[in-house]
This record gives sequence, structure tokens and C-alpha cells, in this order.
Amino acid sequence: MGNLYDLIIIGSGPAGLSAGLYGARAKLKTLILEKGKTGGQIVTTHDVANYPGSVEDASGPKLIARMVEQCKSFGAEMVKDNIVEADIDGKIKVIKGEKGEYKGKVVIIATGATPKKLGAPGEKELTGKGVSYCATCDGDFFTDLEVFAVGGGNSAVEEGMFLTKFARKVTIVHRRNELSCAKSIAEKAMENPNIEFMFNTSIKELRGDGILEKVVFENTVTGELKEYEADEEDGTMGVFVFVGLDPQTDIFKGKINMDKRGYIITDEEMRTSVEGVFAAGDCRVKTLRQVVTATSDGAIATIVAEKYIDSKLGHLEEVNV
Repeated sequence: MGNLYDLIIIGSGPAGLSAGLYGARAKLKTLILEKGKTGGQIVTTHDVANYPGSVEDASGPKLIARMVEQCKSFGAEMVKDNIVEADIDGKIKVIKGEKGEYKGKVVIIATGATPKKLGAPGEKELTGKGVSYCATCDGDFFTDLEVFAVGGGNSAVEEGMFLTKFARKVTIVHRRNELSCAKSIAEKAMENPNIEFMFNTSIKELRGDGILEKVVFENTVTGELKEYEADEEDGTMGVFVFVGLDPQTDIFKGKINMDKRGYIITDEEMRTSVEGVFAAGDCRVKTLRQVVTATSDGAIATIVAEKYIDSKLGHLEEVNV
């Protein structure tokens, strides 16, 4: 592709779509690249109750559909392609995909992060139907039900404590014989009367007819299997998986500053260590990974990128590429 874009956005989750909307409205020639399904993690959430101003009964897919509609209405171009290489050092950034090559003055990386999975049978089929990876997003839907929080690190235990605001009982499931979180966090969890613990335990299988109904646990020491069924009156229960996240930043490793986990380091205006390259959303180092912070990141990244283009690249023409 010979076109020179003002703004190339990699990723079409809330951060990427927010960046695209702001770019297109500012009359920047904007391209949004996405390798798979539009929307990122939020499309697996059936109800979005914590996004300010969302309509009643809003779902992740509905929210994303509206964002896509807004981007396109202002002229943003959207292309499906799997990016395999990125040359981001020069004034013109060259993004190479399986289907084509894209050139831009600015790149906004909004590739997100995906929760690490258990890898248990039934997990994929029951995601969003009893299996979740976000307590803040979905905790309210398990009010007065029983839930299991899988993991032993800081996030797992803190999220487990958060879930006690909704669930009648939370059981923290950890494959080792003691928690790996900070001692102060562990002490608080141990003192919580609504939290129980299953140590030396992993989840072997998740079962249910359209909704989570049974969990098969495995003792990691003895190999013994135990099947647990949801209370008959409840009909379902929750399994929240907190075994880590994988930032989708592999193609930028060695080209841009990241922390040891692979998250991109930015300043508060979303600038990365490479001039003309910004990062927004879950792929960057941040405190809270939610739709509301992702959209904020995308908006900031584009506003700052626009100023960068105007001050340094405003008169750069395609002939110079």
C-alpha cells in the first residue's frame, strides 16, 4: 500500500477505537489495523455496567459496535491484517502485515493484553457464562452466589477480597501450598470470614450446559479429582481466573522500552521511548486496565500525536517516503 497515513493505530479495542475516533474527527488520515475480532477483551463481557454513560443493558459487543460506527462515520479506515513486523525508527513508520505494508507519520500501539488461561476443557465455551477474568467488570453479576478465584498472587487475592462485596462466599484456589502474594495482603484475606482457601489445587475441567454448573478440581500433590456442583437453588457459580496477563507486544520487543513483563513504558501523555510512537490501553504499564482508562489513553495519545505531527511532520509528503 503506497498511501501515507497521518495515524496508524494497531488494535481495535476501546483504546484503539478511541484513538481512531479522535484522529478521524481531527481530519487526520487514520488507519486502524486489527488482526482478529474487533473489540478486544470487552466483547467477551455480556454486560457493561461500569462504563460512565453506558445505556441500560449495554453489552461489550454493543459498546464496541457503537465505537466502530463512530470511527467510520468520521472517515477512519479499518483493515484486517496480522502485523508481523514494525520499522518504527524513522520519521515514517512502516508497519508490515501479512496482507500489505502500511506507512504512517505516527503509530499508536493499542494491542492490548490477554488474560492467561487455565487451559482447562470447557473454559473457552463458558467464558462470559460463569468464567471471568475481571472482578471489577463482572463481580456484580455474582451477587449472593458462590465464586472461586484462581491464583495466589497479589492480583488474585486482592480481586478475591473485592469479590466478597458481591458473592456470599469466595474460595481462593491456588496450585501451591501457600499464597505467593505480599504478606500484608495474605493476612487481610485470611481474616476475611467470607473467604476460604483450597491449596495444592488446580482446575481440571469446567462443565455446564450454556452456563457454568460444575467444576472438577485436581489435587496437585496426590492427583485426586473432586467434582463440585453449583447449589441447586443458584443454578450456577463463578470462576474468576487471575493467573496473569500477556501483553500483546512481541513484535515491538527490542525496539521500544518495556518493563520485564513486556508492557510498554510511556509517560502520562502516552509517549514511548521512540519519537512518533505512542501506546494506549492494556498493552502499556498502568494501574487500572478497564474500558474507561483505555478510552482515555486513546484520546490522549491522539491529541498529543496530532501536536507532534503539526510541529514536526506537518509538511512531510508521500514523495519523501
